[in-house]
Amino acid sequence: MSTLERARNWLRSHPLVADGILAAAVLACMVAGSFAGPKGGSGPYWSTNTPAPLSIALMLLAALVLVLRRRRPLRVLAATGALSVTEFVTGDPRAPLAMSAAVALYTVATVTDRPTTWRVGLLTMTVLTGIAMLAGPLPWYAQENLGIFAWTGMAAAAGDAVRSRHAFVDAIRERAERAERTRDEEARRRVAEERLRIARDLHDVVAHHIALVNVQAGVAAHVMDKRPDQAKEALAHVREASRSALNELRATVGLLRQSGDPEAPTEPAPGLHRLEELVGTFRSAGLPVEVARTDHGTTLPAAVDLAAYRIIQEALTNVRKHAGQEAKAEVSVVRVGPNVEITVLDNGPGDDAAARLEENGGHGLLGMRERVTALGGTCTAGPRYGGGFRVHAILPVKSGAAPTTTTSTSTAPSTPSVTTPTTTPASKAPKGNPA
Repeated sequence: MSTLERARNWLRSHPLVADGILAAAVLACMVAGSFAGPKGGSGPYWSTNTPAPLSIALMLLAALVLVLRRRRPLRVLAATGALSVTEFVTGDPRAPLAMSAAVALYTVATVTDRPTTWRVGLLTMTVLTGIAMLAGPLPWYAQENLGIFAWTGMAAAAGDAVRSRHAFVDAIRERAERAERTRDEEARRRVAEERLRIARDLHDVVAHHIALVNVQAGVAAHVMDKRPDQAKEALAHVREASRSALNELRATVGLLRQSGDPEAPTEPAPGLHRLEELVGTFRSAGLPVEVARTDHGTTLPAAVDLAAYRIIQEALTNVRKHAGQEAKAEVSVVRVGPNVEITVLDNGPGDDAAARLEENGGHGLLGMRERVTALGGTCTAGPRYGGGFRVHAILPVKSGAAPTTTTSTSTAPSTPSVTTPTTTPASKAPKGNPA
């Protein structure tokens, strides 16, 4: 930083000193102008004058008043105007005391609004010029009188221009700061949303697969001595469930990588196209699940497809954890107009409903509601009349997800619904189903 810049910054931090220096400069100019004046005749000739003691005293008072120009701008203008009027009436030869009034008018224009500037400026110009023309020792048409009108008018115009420029610069700075704050808030909001989404995915993956691993491990421990073949099958399901959990965790955590990191996840997000695979894992864990779908031939947006899959996954996980060994579940996926409705029912005992509602204080049902709300849908969960539990979600399908037509080589007309019920227990479930 140069010496000039340091001095400028110091003066900005000490405005009273800066005003004192300005007042001294104005006093020097007024004193110099009072000792020299234009000489009559043709050509630019100057003569020397001897100002009266009263004029010198008035100039000193005007300079002292200017020190307070930023603190009391209107009062300083009134004081310098009164001193200038006194000089116009008594001064002969006249001293350029109107310079202090012009500086005070400039200050008023820089700190007030435009209407105030023009009202005060016109009043100052009219009063000073009128008194100088009517009560002064010079003829009314003298150039010194016209100079008072011109200098006060230019002072008001210059102050208004400076004020407008400062206001423009302040507005630009405020918009830039507001835009910066908005960008920061938007970035924080997106980070929070992404963290919440990843947390929901991690919860769904861990809750589902760990529940299945727990069930299959319990089955293996129970039949290890008497039925080693069935225990071996259960351990195979445990291995498949753990492998699937690791793959989904790797894909989810891979979203946290930087753009240049290697091994970015390439596996697509799960959706309703993997519903049978998901249901198969629960069937292999001993939970009979019936599936009814009328959404075949419909292409869902990726977010809706993933939300539907995660809702069914979480609901069936809760059934397996809370509804007991004899419970059965029903899953329906129905396309109704612009929406897709997901319903998961079970026939568990009535006392499991309270346990599942307690999950709302954790991450289970709350995560489902957050997913649905983020897509603009609705989600309800609660006990059924007569026992059991019901989860119902309505997901809106956006305009970009129009239904598509599927072709078939069969000549028989196709039906819109396909039901794949099964109540096969875990001991008779088909081998090789992924867990």
